[in-house]
Amino acid sequence: MNRRKLHHTTFEEADGAPKKLGSEIKAKIGQQLRAMYADVINQGVPDRFAEILRKLDEKSSVETVTADQSASEGSPTGERSDGPAR
Repeated sequence: MNRRKLHHTTFEEADGAPKKLGSEIKAKIGQQLRAMYADVINQGVPDRFAEILRKLDEKSSVETVTADQSASEGSPTGERSDGPAR
């Protein structure tokens, strides 16, 4: 079995900070990714998955509202009074 060594190249500034990509490079990467995944995006989401996502969103919304209500019941300012802030 052949094992290949992967070499990780980091691009750093003189001070050791990582180099940032310029806006032109970011735009080109975005164009290439959109071109590669255009077919996937245009396929849409199957009805079965859309239903699952809808149910998860509903559950998440209910949990968020419940958590917000529980947190605000502790004091008039909405801060929890049962311990340190989280």
